[in-house]
Order: sequence, then C-alpha cells, then structure tokens
Amino acid sequence: MKVRVILSFLVISSTSTVFAQNAYFKLGQQAFLDGDFKSAVSHLERSCIIDSTNASALWMLGYSYYHSDSYKKSIAAFTRVISIKPADASAYYYRARAEDYLSKETQLTDAEREKNLLGAIVDFSKAIAIDPNNTQDNIKYYQNRGIAYREYGEFRLLPGTRFYDRSRAINSLKASIADLEKVLSVDPSRQDISTLMELSKVKLAAATAIHR
Repeated sequence: MKVRVILSFLVISSTSTVFAQNAYFKLGQQAFLDGDFKSAVSHLERSCIIDSTNASALWMLGYSYYHSDSYKKSIAAFTRVISIKPADASAYYYRARAEDYLSKETQLTDAEREKNLLGAIVDFSKAIAIDPNNTQDNIKYYQNRGIAYREYGEFRLLPGTRFYDRSRAINSLKASIADLEKVLSVDPSRQDISTLMELSKVKLAAATAIHR
C-alpha cells in the first residue's frame, strides 16, 4: 500500500479537530509523507503523548517504527491501534510483519523466537478474517502467512532444542504450501510465489523423510 494512499485513509477516518490542535501530528504527517520515517517517529511520539488515543497517529507511528527497523516499538504501537480499532486489518498485518522480522534477531531466546513467529501467524490470520472477501489485500496476507508458516516449520525442525517437533513442523509446512497455493490461484503468473512454494515443498519432503 502506497504511503499517500495510507495517509488519505487515515486522515479521512480521523478527527480533524484533534489534528488541528496537535502541531506534532502535522509535522509527523509531513515526514511520513516524505518517507522520512525517523523524523516521523520523533514528531509522532510527541503527538501520541498529547493524544494517546489517536489511532491514526499511532498507526503512522507503528508504520514509521517498522520502516526504522524498530520492531518491538512497532509491535507496541500497532497493539495500541488494535485496542482502539480492533477491526483494523492493516494494523494486524503490520504487527505481524514486525513480529516476523523481530523473530530473526539473533539475540532472541528460542522461546522469544517462537512467540514472535506464532504471533505473526495469528495476526496474519486475524487480518484475513476481518475481511475474507478482500482479495487484493488477502493476497499479501496469505503470501506473508505462508512465509511465516514455513519459517515456523523450519524453527520446529532445529535439532538439539526443546522446541524440536517434527509433527508440528510438517503441519506448518503443509499450511505454508496451502497459503501460497491460494495466492497462485489468484495470479498463476507469480513466479516468486512458485519459488517460495517450491522451497516449502523441499523442506516438507526433508521433514517427512526423517526416520523413515
């Protein structure tokens, strides 16, 4: 989704009188439009201190954190958005993306990694459930959930940890393939999706071959 399209939606769905009173919001909004996410964070953090219930400011803050690689803060901001607007599919989607990226950070414990991978899968699923007939958005939801399922399957196949679980890994890899097949059913020309699905199939074949 393009930044200007996102911003238009946020402005329309927000309370203009609050925005008029919050100069930090206007500065953050302009930085957001310009793609200057670090400046947007600086202004929007102040804006959200002034009005902690402004879902639009929080959404842009979460998005700006996400594009500044501050994934924990992005998750926290989108969690606040969801508490105010529980039917905001885009907030679940970007929280899931932040959780998925956070799961890759090397300093995490295995328990933290699992928490974030499962959180991403759950949040992608919630985004799909909010508007199951929204084909355009659901294509990216299914695509990213398919990737998260594969990553969780790989995580569950790591030897020498208490999280090793071949059965759960196989189920997760099958779910990955099913999600990616949904994307291809809408657009069979997506070679990138075919490549991702082939990777999941290779991982699944390796998992099912273990101990045969």
